[in-house]
Amino acid sequence: MASSTVLESKKETVREILEQLKQSESVILFQYQGLTVSEISDLRKKLREAGAVVKVYKNTLLKRALDEQNISFEGFLEGPNAILFGKNLLEPIKVISDFAKDHEKLTIRVGIISGNVADLNTIKDYASIPSYEGLLTMLCRGMMEHVNKLAIGLNQYAENLEK
Repeated sequence: MASSTVLESKKETVREILEQLKQSESVILFQYQGLTVSEISDLRKKLREAGAVVKVYKNTLLKRALDEQNISFEGFLEGPNAILFGKNLLEPIKVISDFAKDHEKLTIRVGIISGNVADLNTIKDYASIPSYEGLLTMLCRGMMEHVNKLAIGLNQYAENLEK
């Protein structure tokens, strides 16, 4: 039988996972086996800049926390896993997807995006969405195109009136 301090420590870890799940817009479960310590440190640094943290928990404790939230990662909680908790929706997903492209040892398995379980294809779709600044740039270009065409049309109209 486990001692009460060990049980209390495990309960505290489950509470910590639950708190992270509630505060995160994006959660990604990934395998990191085969990455060097410097590569993992580099990934953690990039994710920290994007407003995310990476944690490694025992799969059984992670499963307990997910069960309390009625979330199923059935078949994914085997082997060495790490979990990313992102306060932002897109930036952490983009960072880890780009990192996975450069480091084939990192394998994205499953995630939770805005409270819904997301498979690998959904995560890839989110990773392909331009950043907020990129979307604003695209919007401004589209608006400027219409303003430019209006100015050209008004100029041609004014020239026709002068004739």
